[in-house]
Amino acid sequence: MILYPAVDIAGGRAVRLVRGDFDAETVYDDDPLEAARAWVDAGARFLHVVDLDGARSGVPQNLHHLERIAGELSVPVQYGGGLRCAQAVADALAAGARRVLLGTAAIDDLAFLDEVVAKHAEHVVVSIDTRGGLVSTAGWTHTTTSAAETVIERLQDRRVNLFVFTDVDRDGMLDGPDLDAVRRIAGVVRGRLLYSGGIGRREDLAALAALGQASLAGVIVGKALYERRFTVAEGQAALDGA
Repeated sequence: MILYPAVDIAGGRAVRLVRGDFDAETVYDDDPLEAARAWVDAGARFLHVVDLDGARSGVPQNLHHLERIAGELSVPVQYGGGLRCAQAVADALAAGARRVLLGTAAIDDLAFLDEVVAKHAEHVVVSIDTRGGLVSTAGWTHTTTSAAETVIERLQDRRVNLFVFTDVDRDGMLDGPDLDAVRRIAGVVRGRLLYSGGIGRREDLAALAALGQASLAGVIVGKALYERRFTVAEGQAALDGA
């Protein structure tokens, strides 16, 4: 399992939200590149970069920051936020993303998803964000009536094999993951799954690793790292069972 430090970008700065609330924003660095550099210098092997402005507007707003991060740092980057058309996906890959993270469009527009998977299958990650167990879209501003497991099954039938599962209710709260929910979602995924939401202690990471789910391949962590609750090396060691 791999630890993915998160770099969320809003207004040109590295920030974190609480439960996806754009009005509950904390700025951690005025330059997203420097935030990303700090994680790489601390030992990060992969970065999770989200364009919050793009997620809210539906159009990428921070591709120039992606290009800087991917161009200057030595680790791969997965990037999402506003990637709702084929050209936006192509632009993100051209800017240096190793993987593109699709959310709303992958769920609402299956023709778009099929087109992107046909062209970029190994680079596609679909984000399954939930509130109360139901899938949330449009930058976490709209909650559907669909259960996460149902959506994942449908997308796997369309050749999606890498997912991010975010528990929005726990995001930024530092109260730990819902292990039963992670176990349930991981059990549905036939490919690989990354988890995000609520990580506050090294013990949370160890508990996820201890689930022993073959599909669970990584954990995305933001606020806990920014607030120095543990280091990248300590978090990775917890995932490694050390």
